[in-house]
Amino acid sequence: MSKKPLIEIKNLHAEIDGQPILKGLDLTIHEGETHALMGPNGSGKSTLSNVIMGHPSYEVTEGEIIFRGENITEQEPDERAKAGIFLAFQYPTSIPGVSMGNFLLASVKAVRGADNVKPLPFRKELMGTMDELGINRDFARRYVNDGFSGGEKKRCEILQMALLKPSLALLDETDSGLDIDALKVVADGVNKQMQDRPEMASLVITHYQRLLNHIKPDFVHVLVGGKIVQSGGPEVAHQLEERGYDELLKAHGASPEPATV
Repeated sequence: MSKKPLIEIKNLHAEIDGQPILKGLDLTIHEGETHALMGPNGSGKSTLSNVIMGHPSYEVTEGEIIFRGENITEQEPDERAKAGIFLAFQYPTSIPGVSMGNFLLASVKAVRGADNVKPLPFRKELMGTMDELGINRDFARRYVNDGFSGGEKKRCEILQMALLKPSLALLDETDSGLDIDALKVVADGVNKQMQDRPEMASLVITHYQRLLNHIKPDFVHVLVGGKIVQSGGPEVAHQLEERGYDELLKAHGASPEPATV
């Protein structure tokens, strides 16, 4: 018996400030699958995650997003979060004056329903989850991401994901700005959520192979010029690591990435 798709993205076109970014993207993810989305800078990777989450700055001009059989293309971000979609940001925002504990309590209440979340049981759950993820309990009293290192910010994103228990986790360049040790800690946290909740699906958005050494994808897709131009297994990421993106860019009429020093 074939599994039903968790999310289906069909012929998705999206723009920001009148600038087209996604230009006919198709992607289907089933429960329990881990998909990796790779591509050069400016290809639309982060745009896709923001559009799936319903970021108001992006306008969908064509196509649709179907989540659990329901068209959510016009839904607000909070409705999508309640439905079970979670986005871990590439650059998490600092919120001075708001403690992590209060922020996480408000987030969980918003998704589960305020009547279903009581402060004392939640605090016990929070502390237990922090222990599991190796996060110092003192972080619950600190202001959200205020003065946090890159690794600390990303670990707190994974803490939020663990508490919200999404059906679909979007990880937008979670490896950005992390050293090897921090990357492994964050990846271990993600892997633990996948092990504890095997029905959860993930879309791991990354520029490099190195994150996929720790979070093993079932499928790898390559985004160029707002479209997925190649899909396959983990071998696709290894091919990109060896050859780079220039060959694909030229084949699809895009400019090669500038060399970095």
